Amino acid sequence: MEKETVYKVKIEKEQQGTRIDLVLSLALPDTSRSFLQKLIGSGAVEIDGKVCDSKKYKVEEGQEVVVTLPQPQELSVEAEDIPLDIVYEDGDLLVVNKPKGMVVHPAAGNYTGTLVNAVLYHCKGSLSSINGVIRPGIVHRIDKDTSGLLMIAKNDAAHASLAEQLAEHSIARAYNAIVYNNFLQDEGTVDAPIGRDPKNRLRQAVTELNSKRAVTHFRVLERFGKFTHIEARLETGRTHQIRVHMAYIKHPLLGDGVYGPEKNPFGAQGQMLHARLLGFVHPTTGKYMEFESSLPEEFEKILEKLRGNV
Repeated sequence: MEKETVYKVKIEKEQQGTRIDLVLSLALPDTSRSFLQKLIGSGAVEIDGKVCDSKKYKVEEGQEVVVTLPQPQELSVEAEDIPLDIVYEDGDLLVVNKPKGMVVHPAAGNYTGTLVNAVLYHCKGSLSSINGVIRPGIVHRIDKDTSGLLMIAKNDAAHASLAEQLAEHSIARAYNAIVYNNFLQDEGTVDAPIGRDPKNRLRQAVTELNSKRAVTHFRVLERFGKFTHIEARLETGRTHQIRVHMAYIKHPLLGDGVYGPEKNPFGAQGQMLHARLLGFVHPTTGKYMEFESSLPEEFEKILEKLRGNV
C-alpha cells in the first residue's frame, strides 16, 4: 500500500480570508494547484479536525489545516523523447537552451513534458541524485515562461561544485528583458530583499518580512519610449527576482501578467525574459566556461516592431 505524508499548516493573520486551495499551493509549492484541488474534493484535507471538501473555502486565522498527501510518485517520472537544444555537453554536465513554455521539473499531478523528462531520455539515467528522482541533475531553475540557458549535472560531484558556485554568487547569469517605461539612467542596481508578498501570498515582493537579500544589476540596451530593452545580471537568485525587482522600480516586464499589466499591446505570451548568458567554472577542469543563447523568435519580432521595422 502506498505510503502517505501528512502536512500541517497553521493559518497566519495575513492569510485570513484566503481560499484553501491557494493556501495549500503556497505551503506545498512543488504540488500543482489542480492536484491539490482534487485532494480537497476527495476528503484528504481537514480544517480543525473536520473534512473540508470545497476548494473555495476561505480560511481563518488560527485554524490548523491537515492535508494527507500521497507519497510523490517519483518512480513514475519517465524518460521522454522530447527534443533538446543542447548548447554544450561532456561527461560531467550539459548546458541546454530551454524553450518558453516548458516546465523544468515534474511536480505532483504534472509528471510529463518537462525538461527533466527530456533530460532523463537524453542522458539515459546518468544524472546527479542530489535533488532526488523528481529533479535529477537540476542545479538551478528558470520560470516556465522564461526561455534560455540552464546547466544540468550528470554526477553528484559536478552538482556539488556548481551548487557551491551558485551559493557564492560566482556564476555569471545575464538575461535580456523588455520592460515598460523609459529609464533616466543607462545602468543601475536594485538591492532590495525579496520574500512572499504579505498582501498576496501567491506572489513574491520586495519586503522585510521573512525575506532574503536580492541584488540585480541592469543596463539599458535600447530605448523605445514606452518600452526599454535591458540586460539584467543576477548577483543573487531569488524566485522571480528580475520580475519582482523590475516591477518594484516601476519597470515591469512586458507580458508579465503577475507583476505587470495583464494585457499587453504585443500579445506576448508570458514575460519577455530570456536567460542569454551563463558562465561558470567547470567542476573537473577548473576552467571558466561561458555560453550565450540567441533571443527567441517571439522576442526578436517584438523588438523589430518596437524599432519600427515591421
